[in-house]
Amino acid sequence: MLDLTGKTALVTGAGSGMGQGIARQLASQGAHVVVNDIDADKARASAQQIVDDGGKASHSAWDVTDSAAVTSAIDGLCTTFAGIDILVNNVGNAGAVEMEQALFKDSLPDNWRKFIDVNLYGVMHCTHAVLPGMCERGWGRVITISSAAGRTGLNIGVSIYGAAKAGSINLMRHISQEVAQYGVTCNAIALGLMDTVPEEFAEHIIPSIPCGRLGTAADAGYMAGFLAAHEASWITGQLFCVDGGAAPY
Repeated sequence: MLDLTGKTALVTGAGSGMGQGIARQLASQGAHVVVNDIDADKARASAQQIVDDGGKASHSAWDVTDSAAVTSAIDGLCTTFAGIDILVNNVGNAGAVEMEQALFKDSLPDNWRKFIDVNLYGVMHCTHAVLPGMCERGWGRVITISSAAGRTGLNIGVSIYGAAKAGSINLMRHISQEVAQYGVTCNAIALGLMDTVPEEFAEHIIPSIPCGRLGTAADAGYMAGFLAAHEASWITGQLFCVDGGAAPY
């Protein structure tokens, strides 16, 4: 069940956090996981942790917002591993820089691009690079990690981030219709409040989550692991909310 033996998975932004949890889960299902991160040391350490736990992993450091770097790196990985079977577009927030929250009316146009570059263009770059090979081989999984901010309005100063995340969700829906005939599925996961939020913020919001806790990297990993598996071959173009029941619609 959910066996990924023989498959190669690329998880972006997997040097820490949710990406690391997703990478560990895919490795536990038998995949060779390529851990990507803009920080080479983080990517290397995350991959080594998987190996130390008995899994198969390697690392590849590059910036998803750099189209040329993405194409070059993924072309090289496809040569090394005879293709990328599973892509998890996990990189998010504001990428390599600190995520700044601001109401739209107070935001600076010069700060908008970093959210769009990471959360939309990054997904486009990576997906565009792996799709031809997936279609040619007749099997593939593209999973994009989105956010509750991409499906509902929030009054916390994340409008540009939310717009980019919404764009990534709809991108998966459209591409899913184009590549389903080739055995390739494309889905998105909208994560709710995860355990990466500051404690002082978390204590006020946890009571609003029916399951009574914040989400974890393992929670994200379990959902990604299912969508990556053979058993999910008839599921495509969908958005799955992993949020502890915070938004039951």
